[in-house]
Amino acid sequence: MNLTTFDVEIIDRSGAEALIPVEEAKEIIQGVVTSSAVLARGRKLANMTSKQYKMPVLESLPVAYFVNGDTGTKQTTKQMWDKKVITAEEIAVIVPIPESVLDDADYDIWAEVKPRIVEAFGQKIDGAILFGIDKPSTWRDDVVKTVTSAKAVVDYTGNLYDDIMGENGVIAKVESSGYVPNGHMADISLRAKLRGIKDSTGQPIFKQDMQASTNYALDGSPINFPINGAFDKSKALMISGDFNQLVYSIRQDITFKLFTEGVIQDPSTKEIVYNLMQNDMVALRAVMRLGWELPNPINALQRDKSKRCPFAILKNGSSMAGQPGSGGSANSSGVADGSGVADSSGGVANPDEVTG
Repeated sequence: MNLTTFDVEIIDRSGAEALIPVEEAKEIIQGVVTSSAVLARGRKLANMTSKQYKMPVLESLPVAYFVNGDTGTKQTTKQMWDKKVITAEEIAVIVPIPESVLDDADYDIWAEVKPRIVEAFGQKIDGAILFGIDKPSTWRDDVVKTVTSAKAVVDYTGNLYDDIMGENGVIAKVESSGYVPNGHMADISLRAKLRGIKDSTGQPIFKQDMQASTNYALDGSPINFPINGAFDKSKALMISGDFNQLVYSIRQDITFKLFTEGVIQDPSTKEIVYNLMQNDMVALRAVMRLGWELPNPINALQRDKSKRCPFAILKNGSSMAGQPGSGGSANSSGVADGSGVADSSGGVANPDEVTG
C-alpha cells in the first residue's frame, strides 16, 4: 500500500501575531477609569502581584520635650506604624449571544457591548466603594459608612452656602480631621442647587452669564457629578475630602475572552441555562480584580482615629428630604441664606419680595 505523507500546517500565534491587537488592554482599563468616578478621582497604587497588598500606615507620632537646665534629663519617645491590607476581589460578567444573531446583525455587536460592560464595571466599583452596594465581605466599610462613624455628616438645611462653606460645614468637617479637601463628588441634582445660589443683588454666584459653561468648584477644589448611576442621593448629596487618601490597586486589568464551548449555569439553582456548543452560541466574559483602602494616618490635628476621617458628606436632612429646596442666597458677607436674600445691613429681606 502506497501511503502519501504530508505536513500538518496550522496558523499559530507566531504566524498571526501581526493580526493580534496589543493596545486593547490599555484602552479598556482607561475606559474603566473614565466610567468610574472613584478610580478617576482616587490615587492609584502600584499594581498588585498577589491577592493582598499590605501598606504600613503611621499610627502614632513622636513627641519632643524641653530639657530643663544644663543637667536636665532628655526624655524618650516612639513612633508606631499599623498595617492596612488591600484585598483584591473579582468583578466579572458573561454575555451570551446566539451565533445566528451575530451573523445577521448589521453592526459589530461586540463593539457595542464592550463599552457598556466597561460602564457597568465602573458603576459597580463606585457603588461598592462609596455606598457599600454589593461590596465584597473582605472589603472595608464604604466611604459613607466610615464618614458616618466619624460623625463627619452635615444635614442639608436649605442654606447651601453655610452647609458647605460655613464653620460647621462639610469642608470644615474634613479640615478638623487634619486634611485639606482636594475634590468633591456630588449627585447631579446638586448642580441646580449650586446654580440657584445668589448674592444679595440677586446675581448667581456660580454663573456669570447664561451662555458660558459653569466652572463648578468649591473653595478652589473641583467638583464632579458622576452620571453612571452609582451615586445614591438618599445616602449623600455630596462627598468632599482628600481623595489622595482613597487609594486603590489593580490585580488584573479588565480582560475580555470569547468562548464558543462551555455551559452557563443559573447562579441560584445551578441548572444549566445554555450549552454554547449545543445551542450554537458564543459568550463574552469580562473579568477585573482590584481592591481599595483608606489609609487615614495619624496627624497632628486629630490623633483620635475614631474621629479622624479624610471625608465628610452633605446629606438630606429629615426636614428637607423629598423637598425640591432652593439653593438660597448670600448676604453681603458671602453667607447664603435659604430663607431669602439678606440686605446690605445684614437683615433678611422678605422672601416674597425677592424677584429673579
